[in-house]
Amino acid sequence: MTDQLPEGAVPRLVDLGRWIARVPFQLPFRVRVRGRERMPATGPVVVVANHSSMVDGPLLFGELPRRVVFLIKQEMFRGPAGWFLRRIGQLAVRRGEVDRAPLLAAQKVLRAGGVVGVFPEGTRGSGDVASAQQGAAWLALSADAVVLPVACRGTLRPPGSRRRFRPVVDVLIGEPFALPPGRGRQALAAATEQVRDRLATLVAELDDKRSASGEAR
Repeated sequence: MTDQLPEGAVPRLVDLGRWIARVPFQLPFRVRVRGRERMPATGPVVVVANHSSMVDGPLLFGELPRRVVFLIKQEMFRGPAGWFLRRIGQLAVRRGEVDRAPLLAAQKVLRAGGVVGVFPEGTRGSGDVASAQQGAAWLALSADAVVLPVACRGTLRPPGSRRRFRPVVDVLIGEPFALPPGRGRQALAAATEQVRDRLATLVAELDDKRSASGEAR
């Protein structure tokens, strides 16, 4: 549905972008996805995912069962790439400052029943990470959306290691959960902590699975 995408997005280009991310983009990797059935088929969903490398975003954009509007750092929206990102429904966020416009656009997508994705670990500065985590919780609370944690490992080459041939990349989709209702800073802080804990637990679970099978993080 077009009302589940930001203004300016073109549904056909969204689906083309998802196909590119799912098929030719992933030829260098062996992708294993667990838990696709956990993604709610309808209704507003805030996806929170860990972020190890530039590959994670496109990979999840293609692999998740529904169209996802990701909040992406402003630096990626330059030239033709920026034009394409906007047409496939992605939202630019300025780092290190309060940026309400993309949050309000994401809120509109959620209230129409769509899916929004946030990478709470996607920035280097601790303040940016905290803001992303808080933004994910705020979006879920303000739009009455469930939160879906997603863990991704294998896209980052371990330091000092040789280039790997078609490394195994694992995506683990967790159980969706609702945040406790409430208003004010205290409720937002509690919701943010719950988002952080659920994602950290899922990433640790995936790390254990990969260690047991001999795969690096």
